[in-house]
Amino acid sequence: MEDIATQNYDAWNAMARNVAFVAWAISILIVLYHVFRLATMGDAKAKYDFINRTEIRTLWIAAIVLIVGCCFFANSTIDKLSTLWIFVRGFTTFAMGMIVALIVQNMLKFYYPFFIEKRLKALRYKPRVSPKTGKPMKLLGESEEDAYLDEGMQAEEQVFSIDYDVWKDEETGYVKIERYSGHLHALQCPECNYQTFKVVREEILKAPMGLEEGQLLKHFQCGYCGYKAKKTVVLRVSQKFEESSAATA
Repeated sequence: MEDIATQNYDAWNAMARNVAFVAWAISILIVLYHVFRLATMGDAKAKYDFINRTEIRTLWIAAIVLIVGCCFFANSTIDKLSTLWIFVRGFTTFAMGMIVALIVQNMLKFYYPFFIEKRLKALRYKPRVSPKTGKPMKLLGESEEDAYLDEGMQAEEQVFSIDYDVWKDEETGYVKIERYSGHLHALQCPECNYQTFKVVREEILKAPMGLEEGQLLKHFQCGYCGYKAKKTVVLRVSQKFEESSAATA
């Protein structure tokens, strides 16, 4: 069979380079758009939700586009090619792309959460400014915030499915309530030290009744090494519920 090397690959090389440049430009634009959106958000809670909801996915998409561009660029200098080399080049390019993609995926899944967690924590507890006075508001403690949460919200907090932060402007009485997922972030695994230790199941061992405390059993599992653990948490009837019951009696 005649070797394909006699063909002219200038057109292919030019196209491959153009595709690579376009892919790299798109990858950079994806990241810049994310940064721009984040910079234009003034509310700390909005930034928190945006980072938590989109950042890792955005970086993953940008990385894939970047890797595709690199694969095309790696094949933009062809001068000789045979049938065998078509297979070898194709397989090598695909394999290297998959390896790099896997490395990036693991970094975003197991290492990046350490970095993102610090940023989210700083945003969550950044003092909120009252729209009434323009002054910083006070973050209420667990015992203080119950007066501003209804019984449904308190029940969500009792089983750790949702966590509420209550900010109060003590000068005007203005209150802002922010809602967070109770299992939003993974913890650091005590076995492998990756931040992949999450609550996978909960069961109420004993429901709180009256002044008697209850018990909740939380089942943890590491998404990386599979390490499992259990933790018992005390459930208490909320202060507001107790007061309501006492008034009824």
